[in-house]
Amino acid sequence: MTKKQPKKSQAAKLKQEAGPKYALLQDMFNDFYKDRRKVYQFNFLRGIFFGLGSVLGATVVLALIISILNIFTDIPGGIGDFVQRIVDAMDRSRSV
Repeated sequence: MTKKQPKKSQAAKLKQEAGPKYALLQDMFNDFYKDRRKVYQFNFLRGIFFGLGSVLGATVVLALIISILNIFTDIPGGIGDFVQRIVDAMDRSRSV
């Protein structure tokens, strides 16, 4: 008869498999980037430009929405008044 071997837990298996993969990734990272300071500088600048692009993109989208809503203010009835109030509220929030 053979003895039953205890099953390894799923977490232990993943940890055992991740060890060599992690070491390989560390070696690849160190081969590509010799100086960590350059990596930090690059990521810092990338974050600044990402934030700047997000703000500029949101500004353009809001400007387009306001200009499209201004087209609908000439519609007679309650819709035009409603849209005019939205445009006025957006204009007030931009000026503050």
